[in-house]
Amino acid sequence: MPQMAPMNWTSLYLFFTFLFLLMMVMNFYSFLYSPSQIKNMKLNNKNSLKYLIWKW
Repeated sequence: MPQMAPMNWTSLYLFFTFLFLLMMVMNFYSFLYSPSQIKNMKLNNKNSLKYLIWKW
C-alpha cells in the first residue's frame, strides 16, 4: 500500500486546522444578540447585561 507524501499530510493538517478554527469562530459569533435586546435588558436589570455576553 503506498504511503502519503509529507506534503499531503501537511496540507491535510492545515485543512482540518482551518476547518476547526472556522467552526470555533462561527460558534462564537452565532450567540450575539441584537442591540435592542441588550438595551431592553439594560433598562430592566443592570446585572443582566453582564450575564448576557458572558463567555469563557
